[in-house]
Amino acid sequence: MTAVYVIVAVLVFGFLIMIHELGHYTVARLCGVHIDEFSIGMGPKLYQKKTKKHGTLFSLRALPIGGYVSMKGESTEDDDPDSFSSKKVWQRIAIVAAGALMNLLLGLLIVFIIVCTSKTHASTQIHHFVDNATSCAPGGLEAGDTVLQIGNVRVHTGDELTYEILNQGHKPVDVTVNRDGQSIVLHNVTFPNFEEHGAVLGNMDFYVYALESPTFAELISITWHRTVSLVKMVWDSLYNLISGRYSVSAVSSPIGVTVAVKDVISSNDWSAKQIVQYVLQITSLITVNLGVFNLIPFPALDGGRLVFLVFEGVTRKRVSAEIEGKIHFFGILLLMAVMLLVVGKDIFALF
Repeated sequence: MTAVYVIVAVLVFGFLIMIHELGHYTVARLCGVHIDEFSIGMGPKLYQKKTKKHGTLFSLRALPIGGYVSMKGESTEDDDPDSFSSKKVWQRIAIVAAGALMNLLLGLLIVFIIVCTSKTHASTQIHHFVDNATSCAPGGLEAGDTVLQIGNVRVHTGDELTYEILNQGHKPVDVTVNRDGQSIVLHNVTFPNFEEHGAVLGNMDFYVYALESPTFAELISITWHRTVSLVKMVWDSLYNLISGRYSVSAVSSPIGVTVAVKDVISSNDWSAKQIVQYVLQITSLITVNLGVFNLIPFPALDGGRLVFLVFEGVTRKRVSAEIEGKIHFFGILLLMAVMLLVVGKDIFALF
């Protein structure tokens, strides 16, 4: 069974990387840029094929830890009309941003599939509280309240409500509700807490009503808000990691993610459909994570490259390919060092 999880993980991560690189490839081709190589994975080549029409080398490499699209004139100054460097700045921005946008669009599509195949959808209206609930203390929440906002964040679905309580409910928080047709703010509502990976999190201590027979428009709305919540979740996680609220132990490599998914599935007596839905949920989170992470303005990431392009678009001055290349190389070294540390942590945890 362990081999099955490993194979599925390799296929999922490989597919998400392919989608990312396909975004770069497609927009580059639309902009008339020659593609030297489209590679899935890193390291030694396992398979390669060069197309006769366009001369692009498609390759599959041994290490499923990344991939790339190598474009003519990407790292050098090249005046040929089919080179990356000769294209207008807005075209280069579109090419660089396309990979992350493809991951985000894939996340939206997967969430839509999950939403359409789910039997029930949680609302934000409180049905009843668990025993010893703290959020229904005098001046707090009441059964029948529809939660509109946690802190300064509006919630539209049960999933958003659960996450915002998880993220903000580790300390007393203001909650805006609709009660008897009026919008009121409940100050310093207290939720139960629990600790995970050294971080204190809030725990929702009530149940909500299900949204019965949602219309297609409501399914679209649920999909959109759940996807936006995933994006926010990734940003919140990055911020909490930098600020020190989350420890490094909360960061996982593909190895750690695979082990966690295996443990969850093994500990639950789920049907095949439930397992597929859980894997889809994890996949949607990973692909959104890839999209958001790649847009961080850090050297070697797509976001770092976008910084140089935006600078060029604003100032009309292009940073030399040599200087930009050195900065990105430094970023690659830092990212590789972090990756090795996280992978090492996850491997060590196996023993």
